[in-house]
Amino acid sequence: MVTHFSRFQHLLLQPRLLSSHQSRALQHPLIRTLTVIRSVMGSSSSSSSSKLLFRQLFEKESSTFTYLLADVSNPVKPALLIDPVDKTVDRDLKLINELGLKLVYAMNTHVHADHVTGTGLLKTKVPGVKSVISKASGSKADMFLEPGDRVSIGDIYLEVRATPGHTAGCVTYVTGEEADQPQPRMAFTGDAVLIRGCGRTDFQGGSSDQLYESVHSQASFHANLIFTLPKDTLIYPAHDYKGYEVSTVGEEMQHNPRLTKDKETFKSIMSNLNLAYPKMIDVAVPANMVCGLQDLPPQANL
Repeated sequence: MVTHFSRFQHLLLQPRLLSSHQSRALQHPLIRTLTVIRSVMGSSSSSSSSKLLFRQLFEKESSTFTYLLADVSNPVKPALLIDPVDKTVDRDLKLINELGLKLVYAMNTHVHADHVTGTGLLKTKVPGVKSVISKASGSKADMFLEPGDRVSIGDIYLEVRATPGHTAGCVTYVTGEEADQPQPRMAFTGDAVLIRGCGRTDFQGGSSDQLYESVHSQASFHANLIFTLPKDTLIYPAHDYKGYEVSTVGEEMQHNPRLTKDKETFKSIMSNLNLAYPKMIDVAVPANMVCGLQDLPPQANL
């Protein structure tokens, strides 16, 4: 269910960081997802924490993270995927079936340029799954999100925050602030904030000025910012190229080599990256603008 809201309250929480043992465990590919679950759920015995089942999945060719979230306290066990990749759809569905979940939404943080989204393929394999993306993306989907919307699975919801800059249609999905929502909070930042970095801003309507504001803005209506979230908020990006898996708002505020700079320095850094033309962009963007299925049968419903 998608709910439309105009404002959210801001709640400061005390930092809770991963232990050194957890950090080492995260580097092991076979226990990575279990460790992340414990960091979100295991430190609290509250029913709000035990609602969430969470998995962080990885597609190595494009270095893309896909995230699986489900409310396991609900009899149906409704679930969603964030940023699925076409090449790993079968893997994701196998896991969902093994865990006894019902996939409801296949969501994207933005129109990706480095891989073809799995949302369209998921819709052909799982009847009733809804594709979800921001209205500002200009892409096709079943549901279009705007800043302030909420996407719910059972009693768990994600806030939608507009974080344009990498592309014009980027959004960040943030878990709720209330006591009955998983704590610490989680922010799925797409390419807006990467671990010790950020997405490029030189194509798809990107803007370094806009990205900086998306991350740093202090506006009272804060549906479009990241760094005013509680410092222990866990940051889960769409990609990583250096072996990182999770960070926090507090870490990135202190250590991100780009986003810790003032705006003019940041803009200078971004304009001098001299990055190569994305090798998949001419395939990925057209496909992702139509939900990842370019040759969709006429009778199918996007």
